[in-house]
Amino acid sequence: MPQGKVTSVPDDGLTTRQRRRQAVFAVHTGPGKGKSTAAFGMALRAWSAGWPVGVFQFVKSEKWKVGEETALKALGEHGPTPVTWHKMGEGWSWIQRAGSERDHAAEAAEGWAQIKRDLAAETHKFYVLDEFTYPMKWGWVDVADVVETLRDRPGIQHVVITGRDAHADLIAAADLVTEMTKVKHPMDAGRKGQQGIEW
Repeated sequence: MPQGKVTSVPDDGLTTRQRRRQAVFAVHTGPGKGKSTAAFGMALRAWSAGWPVGVFQFVKSEKWKVGEETALKALGEHGPTPVTWHKMGEGWSWIQRAGSERDHAAEAAEGWAQIKRDLAAETHKFYVLDEFTYPMKWGWVDVADVVETLRDRPGIQHVVITGRDAHADLIAAADLVTEMTKVKHPMDAGRKGQQGIEW
């Protein structure tokens, strides 16, 4: 799509302006780095456009420090547009911890229930559902329910879902799908993640 020119124009009876203002459902998936980073970049653009932003993280712990969280929360507190940030789970929640009494499946289901409530109320104009592919992959959240809810969401609410192994039905329903592929990564050379780069 060079220079922003579309390759075809659908016969849907809409004007260019109406088509341009439709809500977007995006999926960032694949094994490469940058899925969440790209989604948070979109959230910054949304905030700059004056849209209320809601971020829902499904895997990272409440204790996990994420640089984008600090930046977006500060913007939300000091700017004209709110940013709401929710974290579910206990971080890397697919690892069974001895003595853990938390029900990660129930927490993920409640997180999805909150998103459904927010979509119905049109609470935000832009949603980041970070690492949300995993609860669907593990059967904690029903893929068909997600697809139906996002397809039927009211108003103009933009949604981006991140995470590896996105379900085929999710990909089929999305307007924009990007697959991040890994060509090379510092971890291949034994280097761990570092502040300012990974978080």
